[in-house]
Amino acid sequence: MDVSDSHSQKSSILDAEKVEKKPGGWRAVTFILGNETLERLGTIGLLSNFMVYLTRVFHLEQVDASNVINIWSGFSNLTPLVGAFISDAYVGRFKTIAFASFATLLGLVTLTLTASLPQLHPETCNSKDPVSCGGPNKLQFGILLLGLGFLSIGSGGIRPCSIPFGVDQFDQRTEEGIKGVASFFNWYYMTFTVVLLITQTVVVYIQDQVSWIIGFSVPTGLMACAVVMFFAGMKLYVYVKPEGSIFSGIAQVVVAVRKKRKMKLPAEDDGTVTYYDPPVKDSVLSKLHHSNQYRFLDKAAVIIEGDLSSEGVPANKWRLCSIQEVEEVKCLIRIVPVWSAGIISLAAMTQQGTFTVSQALKMDRHIGPNFEIPAGSLSVISLLTIGVFLPLYDRVLVPFFRRITGHKSGITLLQRIGTGIVFAILSMIVAGLVERMRRTRSINAGDSTGMTPMSVFWLSPQLILMGLCEAFNIIGQIEFFNSQFPEHMRSIANSLFSLSFAGSNYLSSLIVTTVHKFSGGHDRPDWLNKNLNAGKLDYFYYLIAVLGVFNLVYFWYCAQGYRYKVGLQMGGFEEDKSFSDVEMSSKKQLK
Repeated sequence: MDVSDSHSQKSSILDAEKVEKKPGGWRAVTFILGNETLERLGTIGLLSNFMVYLTRVFHLEQVDASNVINIWSGFSNLTPLVGAFISDAYVGRFKTIAFASFATLLGLVTLTLTASLPQLHPETCNSKDPVSCGGPNKLQFGILLLGLGFLSIGSGGIRPCSIPFGVDQFDQRTEEGIKGVASFFNWYYMTFTVVLLITQTVVVYIQDQVSWIIGFSVPTGLMACAVVMFFAGMKLYVYVKPEGSIFSGIAQVVVAVRKKRKMKLPAEDDGTVTYYDPPVKDSVLSKLHHSNQYRFLDKAAVIIEGDLSSEGVPANKWRLCSIQEVEEVKCLIRIVPVWSAGIISLAAMTQQGTFTVSQALKMDRHIGPNFEIPAGSLSVISLLTIGVFLPLYDRVLVPFFRRITGHKSGITLLQRIGTGIVFAILSMIVAGLVERMRRTRSINAGDSTGMTPMSVFWLSPQLILMGLCEAFNIIGQIEFFNSQFPEHMRSIANSLFSLSFAGSNYLSSLIVTTVHKFSGGHDRPDWLNKNLNAGKLDYFYYLIAVLGVFNLVYFWYCAQGYRYKVGLQMGGFEEDKSFSDVEMSSKKQLK
């Protein structure tokens, strides 16, 4: 039995008070998109070629450089969790982005100084022999890490807040506002793609062929412009006051369940138990179906004596939660196993910016007699693959599979993610085969520098496969998280995706360190030796492929038992599907 508590009028007043002025619309969004575009041009432009910078300017071995990038990237993907919490619970999105923008600018300035001042980087090598090049001292390495730390702080504030702050500028209670939000997402991701193409080509070329100082100064200058542009729109922005973090609601459900842990629930909902189930807020677009999965969590919503005040609201939110809040936590628990399966496939992706670059540096990168492709620009191949494949997928493959499966998207989201995992495995296998061929040709050529008479475009197949992995896996994960979480928990959806990358970065660093330490011995070089011809980089790729196979089996097991979210649309309270129907359909298509 459910108890309803009508507070719709009071809720509307409170929701209105959270917005300080009329929505700013596209005039305000222009400044937000401009800031985001220039910020990404700055940070991505500086770090796209960072593997080359660490090995050539700071003279780090490829294993150490790879670990620096992986650990820093992992930390940068963890900080958005903290930024989202601070923004939602305390200071709001504008202040969070403003503080983070200054931190990012400070980080870019610091890294630019490491390239500009001779005292902040090791001396330039005079010999072609890399062994004679000295590494950085403690001060130089410390300043480098300080700059990366500032960038991580900036990422923690900008990444989780930019999209929600842009959405805040539209009134989603109107048709015009809904269209504006949809258009904003299209522009956001289009500018992101353009930024990637520019940074992977123009900026990397400047760094590689002109000067590291200019190549770092340009992104830093763009970031300074981003800060100015963001503050220029202050009078136009909508400022939504922080209303508490979703993490607090999750904690309240956990605590309430613990306090009522001795309570016994009936095997089925027979009406003997009363649940707290008030109307949801106006800002919530769908009311979650009360499911029978993880029923022990339902204890948090069971009303016992003293739980309700005289006004019919919870006397203590840490003892009584609503059915909606309980179902939100259930959504999180269902998604975690699927989320964890994405970490290893993302670990395969991280190799594009590390060891793939090391391979490219030892291959023929010339197009014609005068132009040489920067090693850091090769990831453009993956971007072009995504750009070409996605329209083909949407216009050709989806209608084709729709006729076979009857599913509106052709295949389910879980099938799309699983397909991406398969492409990640294939990419690592192909990478191993190409590296074996490169090493054999290089040894036969007998070049003392380890250069290989082999075109760098032999790396294209593995990069194309990785682009297909991103098109299926990454985009599939984004859509999966955003569709399976309730609207109230979208910040967690974005944070989980960042957390996936953090996990993949740290996993990759762990694998690299372990392989480097234990794969050698008995006068044999390790697989990841700084001399690629002496090492066995192909074995490293095969290892990741094997881990990917085990991960695919684990993902299939998780997908078999997953229940898709079921909600009641608040416009007319029409139920989408029963859990059993969705689950049976999902299992049938996954087999």
